[in-house]
Formats: sequence, C-alpha cells, structure tokens
Amino acid sequence: MSTDRDSDKENPPFFNRVTILGVGLIGASFALAMKQHGICREVVGFGRREEILRKAKEKNIIDSFELDPAKACDGSDLVVFAAPVGIFTGLAKKIRNSLKQQTIVTDVGSVKGRLVHDMEALMPEGIFFVGGHPIAGSDRSGIDSASAGIFQDAKCIITPTGKTDINALEKVKAIWNAFGSVIKIIDPDEHDRIYAAVSHLPHLIAYEIVNTVADVDSSYLAFSGQGFRDTTRIASSHPELWRDICLLNRDNLLEYIDIFKKNLDRVSRYLRDFDHESLEKEFKKARTLREGIGQS
Repeated sequence: MSTDRDSDKENPPFFNRVTILGVGLIGASFALAMKQHGICREVVGFGRREEILRKAKEKNIIDSFELDPAKACDGSDLVVFAAPVGIFTGLAKKIRNSLKQQTIVTDVGSVKGRLVHDMEALMPEGIFFVGGHPIAGSDRSGIDSASAGIFQDAKCIITPTGKTDINALEKVKAIWNAFGSVIKIIDPDEHDRIYAAVSHLPHLIAYEIVNTVADVDSSYLAFSGQGFRDTTRIASSHPELWRDICLLNRDNLLEYIDIFKKNLDRVSRYLRDFDHESLEKEFKKARTLREGIGQS
C-alpha cells in the first residue's frame, strides 16, 4: 500500500468532455470539483431520473444530460461510473461501443475486487479503466448534499492491476491530487478485505441494530438518545447502494460476520457468568483501539 500526494496537484490533466454516470452525491460532487479546479470544459450527466438530471443542470453541476448512457459517453475523454456498483457491468456493456480511443474510464464505487477485473475485460482495445474509491460522503444522498470540497483531505483509494495503463493511472491520480485527496494505491482484492471490515460490516450491523430494536418494540426507537443515533447514523444510507455493495463483497462479509458472531458469543458468556473483569477488559481493549484510530 502506498500513499501519493505530489506536484500533480499543481498541473492536473485537462479533459474537454467528461461524463458522469450517476449524478448522486459523489457523482455530483466529482462534477463540481472538476469545474472548480478547471479540469474540464464540459460535464455531461446520465441517470435514470430526468427530474434529478434537470435539477443538476439548473444547479450548474452538469452542463447537459442524456437518458441514454451511450449517448452521454459519446466523444468524452473521461467517463466516471458513479452509479450503484450493481449496475456497473451492465452500463459498461451499453457504453463500450460509443467510447472513443484513449478514453479513460474510472469509478467511485465502494467495491473493487472482482469488479475491477470485470470492468477491465469489458473495455475495448485502446480504452483504459482505472478503479477508484474516494472515502468521502455521508449518510445523506443526492445532489442537494453535493460539494466540490467533499474530497479535500479525504483518502482516495486507487486500485490498479497488472493490466492498468500507466498513463491513464497517472492522470486519474492527478485528478484526485487536484481535488486535495490523499491517494493510497491498493490491490483491488485487498481493498475489499479492508473495506468489508471497516465500512461494509459496520453498515450492515447499523441496519440490523435498528431492525433488532424494532423486533423488540419499535416504539422504543422514540426514546433513543445521541448514542443510539451516532451508532446507527449510517443506517440512513441509501439501501440500494448498500444492497449492491454487500452482495458484491459477500464472501469477505460472511467471513467477518462469523468473527463478529464469535465476539458477541464471548460477550454473552461474560454476561451470563456475571464476569465483571472479562467484560471490562473487553471494553477497555475496544476503547484503546478506537482511540488509536487516525494516530498512525
């Protein structure tokens, strides 16, 4: 794993036409950042809902839009997949024949692994795919929460493979450098092992904590305080996005769910045995680990 933040921030590449496939929070923020940093001349949006695309155009997030993904990508120098990861390969099949030579295709999806290799395989000769994942955003979705500054000082994971074109990789790195992101280069499979643990599992657990309270008595939710709201904030995330992420990274998630179950079983044993000491040690261990986050 390596970190990259260099002089490319001062001299980012320039693209005449950029297409954003999926104008939600991250896609719209990417478009705004491209405009703010003067990296492109024109941004074209594609999405499934015309009213959202019209709103994005009215807010000057995009310059124009298409409801046909192939038309949206026609003549573009850079294509950014910002739709739910579950439809990436279907979209790639629809646009592949409309991409001009030397087009760079990248993404902002939360899953890499097998998906990166599938996307590479769908690219025609002379079209270059580079996987990317900005660690930015919130539980809020949609263009109303979009911001050009969302990527400033945020990590951006880039996941090249042995087939990645070096020039395309450098240009994608330069875009994120221009946005002020901290770039980390990680193998696609390692990316999914990491983010299954620190992102995908926590989202899944947050959803199920809320559902568990509802199973006990949904009226109890009205009594929740800030601790519950902090713990379950990410359960407000877009269900469709997280459905796709969990299914695409299911092998890692299933492995980690088993580990989580073992931890819960151990704590259950401490409670049954009225084991003060072990329970306190368990909590102290977690507290120490949690307080160490961001210090390395």
